[in-house]
Amino acid sequence: MLYRDAMMLVIDKPAGLPVHAGSGGGANLEQFLGPLAFGLPRLPALAHRLDRDTSGCLVLGRHRKALAKLGKLFSQGKVVKVYWAVVVGAPPENSGRIDVPLQKVNRKDGWRMFADPGGQPSITDYQVLGRTNGLAWVEFRPRTGRTHQIRVHAAAIGCPILGDPIYGPPNPAVPLQLHARTVSIPLYPIREPVTVTAEPPEHMVDALRACEDLDRRPLAI
Repeated sequence: MLYRDAMMLVIDKPAGLPVHAGSGGGANLEQFLGPLAFGLPRLPALAHRLDRDTSGCLVLGRHRKALAKLGKLFSQGKVVKVYWAVVVGAPPENSGRIDVPLQKVNRKDGWRMFADPGGQPSITDYQVLGRTNGLAWVEFRPRTGRTHQIRVHAAAIGCPILGDPIYGPPNPAVPLQLHARTVSIPLYPIREPVTVTAEPPEHMVDALRACEDLDRRPLAI
């Protein structure tokens, strides 16, 4: 656990664990919430979601009032979310904004998200933090909260996330290189936002260090 107060918890979700039970069964995060009640009569519940293969900061509300307030903050785009990713290639500029609407499409082999002018408005800001041969370390800040938004947006500008089995080049030996690095939540009106940071998982550290810009070193890992 990364943070706890009377309203919420922030945990460091491991990669490879879905937050909800799927149709195929198997372990999921909700099965492990029992020890996180900390004396309250109800278990905490998810205030938002992360993909199964994304690691990092995940916010839980500790009771109904907290969940309602957190849900409103997330839906209004007031929660600042920062992700780190290792991408194949690099964005066209060192920083910029991706403004590409997204649409969910159901297919025989399952659903996926597509860039579609008629889709939901979707905006992601990015900054390149480092580079190496054929890879880049990129910080993404989604301004909207669409499913798979960062993954589709990265692919849309020609730099899919390394290890992405849906939107990137197939590489089953490499896990998805996407990490929810920081979340900043303005939960209390008269206090500074609660800001929580999660260290990158082991499966990303080598690639991040390889990409590290030794002249700038924007963030230690």
